[in-house]
Amino acid sequence: MTNDDISGMGPLVARLSRGGQRLRQADRTHPWVLDTAVLIVVFLMFCLPDLLRGGVDDGDGPRRFRLAFTELPVAGMLALQAGLVLPLLWRRRRPMAAFGVIAAVFVLQWSLGAALRADVALFIALYSLALHGRLRQLPWAGAVMAGAMLLVAVRASSAVSVWDALFFLLSTATAALALGLVVRIRRAQLAGLRDRAARLEIERDQRSRLAAATERTRVAREMHDIVGHNLSVIITLADAGAYATDIAPERGKEALRLIGDTGRQALGELRRVLGVLRETGDGPAGGPELSPQPGIADVGALCATVRAAGLEVVYRTSGDAEALDDGVQLTVYRIVQEALTNTMKHAADDARAHLAVAVTDTRLSIRVQDTGPAAQPGPPNEEGHGLVGMRERAALYGGTVSAGPTDDGGWSVEAVLDLTPRGGDR
Repeated sequence: MTNDDISGMGPLVARLSRGGQRLRQADRTHPWVLDTAVLIVVFLMFCLPDLLRGGVDDGDGPRRFRLAFTELPVAGMLALQAGLVLPLLWRRRRPMAAFGVIAAVFVLQWSLGAALRADVALFIALYSLALHGRLRQLPWAGAVMAGAMLLVAVRASSAVSVWDALFFLLSTATAALALGLVVRIRRAQLAGLRDRAARLEIERDQRSRLAAATERTRVAREMHDIVGHNLSVIITLADAGAYATDIAPERGKEALRLIGDTGRQALGELRRVLGVLRETGDGPAGGPELSPQPGIADVGALCATVRAAGLEVVYRTSGDAEALDDGVQLTVYRIVQEALTNTMKHAADDARAHLAVAVTDTRLSIRVQDTGPAAQPGPPNEEGHGLVGMRERAALYGGTVSAGPTDDGGWSVEAVLDLTPRGGDR
């Protein structure tokens, strides 16, 4: 078959597939229609000819073949046909019961020495049992089938060799049994594929929702760090500027200038964070204007902003901190930013903060400690979003964050990050 022949069959195969789906849907809705149709077809093809001609022997076969079977009256023939064909109505709902009734009528018929075309119902029942019945019932059905076929071969021995008849009959029974098992296996495979496709679709939706939730958490954490820190600085500068307006106007102007710078910085960072959430066009012109993420090199500028807001900060670092990757540096910056923001919120006006960042081969430690005491301490044992966010950031690098009061009445935040390369990273 050429490629043109195969491609030409595409629409036909698609139409046949759609037609099969519609038939299966109709069968699920009205299963009795197909069972009745099978019964009618079997009656028209195998029962009606016997009723019209008076049995299998219609006078055309050899004489010894005509004399081998018993001629039945119409009433008896009709009764046997009913016993063979009517159980097919429940061949799918009760396959073993249908097979048993048909096999019993079949054995009775051949015990009388009669041959009917309706005997094909036994092979249909065996096929239905292999397709719809329990697999452990098949050995019993096979044994009954072999016995029935042996009876037929013995009864027909005057016309046909027993071994020839037995070979033909058992081959036909094996074909019916094999066909039922093949269709059963194919249906199980298709059901498994449909179930797998449904589970993959559910898993895809779950991954999408999980990714969306993770992104929302990340954006919320960034927004909290940016807005919380810069608003704390702005509020502190505004309070200081209002106090200094009457005493030292120049200090008030400086506070207003710092408020403007801090606000612009916060706006720029918010645009950077929110810009990645917008739909962007193709090419550079369609994307948002992005700026680099802050790192350890920007901690000095952060400390300067905090000092301008009135909190004295002593900053020292050790180790090659700026050689770390961007993700670690952003984590360090955000943890320091949140810790200093909490100090600005809760420490006294004359408090001093000591910030230390130390880097070794496999460990990075951050320590932010203020002299306190807290002007308005928060409720005991209550953690805000800031401390939770710091712990989430540290956990990304196998680190921990601890926070608590110091012996001199201040507050300390200490974070430790693991810099050991992950498996596969070199």
